[in-house]
Amino acid sequence: MIERPTDLEREEEPLMDPVRPSVGWGVTHLYYRVDPGRCADPGLAGKQLVAALDGFAAEPDHQVLCSTVLGLKADAGVMALGPDLARHEALGRALGTGMVGAALSPAFSFVSLTETSEYMATPEETRARVEAEHAGQDPAGLARELAAAEERLARYREDKLHPRLPRKAVLAFYPMSKARDPGANWYRLPFEERRRLMGGHAKVGRRHHGRVLQLITGATGLDDHEWGVTLLADDLAAIKEIVYEMRFDEVTAAYARFGIFVVGLTCSPAELAQRLGLA
Repeated sequence: MIERPTDLEREEEPLMDPVRPSVGWGVTHLYYRVDPGRCADPGLAGKQLVAALDGFAAEPDHQVLCSTVLGLKADAGVMALGPDLARHEALGRALGTGMVGAALSPAFSFVSLTETSEYMATPEETRARVEAEHAGQDPAGLARELAAAEERLARYREDKLHPRLPRKAVLAFYPMSKARDPGANWYRLPFEERRRLMGGHAKVGRRHHGRVLQLITGATGLDDHEWGVTLLADDLAAIKEIVYEMRFDEVTAAYARFGIFVVGLTCSPAELAQRLGLA
C-alpha cells in the first residue's frame, strides 16, 4: 500500500529556487474571509495556518504581521516581508490549499517591493549641504559632521529597503497612485518641482514620528496601484489623524488617488488562528 503524504507533510516539501529582486524586498499583503464551517477540521486548518506563517518567518530576513480586520472588507490580514519571492508565492499557495484553504477565501491582495524615495538626497548632495552648513569649522569637526550625516543617510536607506517592523496594536493598509489627469498630471511636472512637493509632504509625516510608523512600498508595474502604504500604530486615532492631515498637503490634495483602506488589530499567528475560530 502506498502511503500518501498528509497536508502538513506537503508543507515541508522543498521550495522552488530562491527568486530575489536586485533591489529591495518583496512585500505581500493578503486579506481573507474566513468561515470555519466550510472545513471538516477547523483545528487542523488552524495548525496549517500557523505552520505556514511561522515557516515563512523562520527564514532569516523574513517577517509576517498578522491582523484581524475591523469592518466587513475581510476577516484576516497577513503582511509578509522578505527577499525571497519564491517564499511569498509558497505562502500564498499554502494558505489556499489543504484544510486551511477550505476555511479561507481570498478577499484582496497587493504585491510590492520596498524602495527608497527617488527624491531623497544623494551622498554628494548630503556632503555639499553639510560642508555649507559648517563652513569655517575645523577639519576634524567637519569630518565628524560628515561622518554622522553619511551614517544617517545609510541608516535611512537600510530602514527603507530592509525594514524590521515592530509589533504595534493596529495595522492599516491602503494602495495609492499619483494622478495623470488633465491639469493634474504628476508625471508631467519637472523633477525639482516634484521633489519640492514631496519635501513638504514628508514634513507632515515627520510630525507624527513616534506615534505612527510608515512603510511605503513600490508597485508600479506589479499591481493595480503604484504604491502601497502600511501604517503601524498603537492608537487608531493616530492613523486617522495622519491621513487627515495629509489630505491638506498639496501632493495629496491635487495628485493622490486612493484604493481601499483596510485596518486591523495585530496578533501572532497562533492568536490569529484562535481569533478566527481555527484553534
